[in-house]
Amino acid sequence: MVVDDEERLVSLLEVYLSQEGFRVIKASDGREALFKARQEKPDLIVLDIMMPEMDGYEFMRLHRKERKTPIILLTARVDKDDKVIGLELGADDYVTKPFRPRELLARIRAVLRRVGGTEPTAEVLRSSDITLDRESHTVKVGEDYVDLTPSEFDLLATFLSAPGRAFSRLDLLDRIQDTAYEGYERTVDVHIKNLRAKIESDPRSPRYIETVYGVGYRFARE
Repeated sequence: MVVDDEERLVSLLEVYLSQEGFRVIKASDGREALFKARQEKPDLIVLDIMMPEMDGYEFMRLHRKERKTPIILLTARVDKDDKVIGLELGADDYVTKPFRPRELLARIRAVLRRVGGTEPTAEVLRSSDITLDRESHTVKVGEDYVDLTPSEFDLLATFLSAPGRAFSRLDLLDRIQDTAYEGYERTVDVHIKNLRAKIESDPRSPRYIETVYGVGYRFARE
């Protein structure tokens, strides 16, 4: 859930985070956010401090009595005391405006990893005739085992965990390195090329890993 009285900012974050696979709930002040949090039970809240009706601090005081939802504070105020108050009230992180959406995205993913907010990972993933076993770190295409590098293995595991979902290059880089570096997004193309060479019968006309132009890549649905 994104809570901010700047409508343009909220709309921007809704579009950006939706493209990265998140479902976004919007609220323009603390009172509306409190109601929606009770109804929707979001996995994480991005919360502005200075808002009408009910500010971010008051929202946190009330919400914390009901749920322990991870909260990232979002504010234009840079006073260190503000940061301390927010953290003492239970905020998990703190981002100061102006910021890049990718910075906020990285913070969101980091907080979700720390609190266990991501979906549980299956030990064995299957789609089409590909089987990936995390425990033994093996991959089979049909009846044949394929040797993958750690990065190729993590990329394939990401794809198999959500067939049909389009992943951006930055998102894939985040999955294989645990942090995203915008300047190295194109290195994902190299990993994809090498992965296709190992699992595709014809890498030039891939059956499994499809290119989504203008976005990134996805694993084809069965």
